[in-house]
Amino acid sequence: MNNRNIVLFIGGIVFGFGLALGGMSKPEIVLSFLQLKDFGLVVLMGAATGVAFVAINVVPRFVEKPVLGGEFKPRTRTLSRNTLMGAAIFGVGWGLSGQCPGSALSSLGVGNIPVLLGIATMFLGAYVMGRFFG
Repeated sequence: MNNRNIVLFIGGIVFGFGLALGGMSKPEIVLSFLQLKDFGLVVLMGAATGVAFVAINVVPRFVEKPVLGGEFKPRTRTLSRNTLMGAAIFGVGWGLSGQCPGSALSSLGVGNIPVLLGIATMFLGAYVMGRFFG
């Protein structure tokens, strides 16, 4: 295992731990947030947004090149029909199940085995999208 994979693995562990600690690994908490009954996840999402903003917009000003290699590049993607369709499908699935890919995987880490059905349908949806619409 090279250094890049080790760093990515540790980052994934930290991400999953943060999701579990923030309650995102419990679909019932996510659903209560989506039903506007519990706003605790706003803090979690706000903190994640802040970290991402700093990583994307501030760090490249002070660091010459990424720690794991490569180079910093400006974002060039534009909003497209496929992006909007994917966001809508993701949102509906998240709203119906209380699971997104990250929280579903972290949910496995806390012993929520029934979430495997949701993970399987996420893979099925990704396959169908890539196979027929990608």
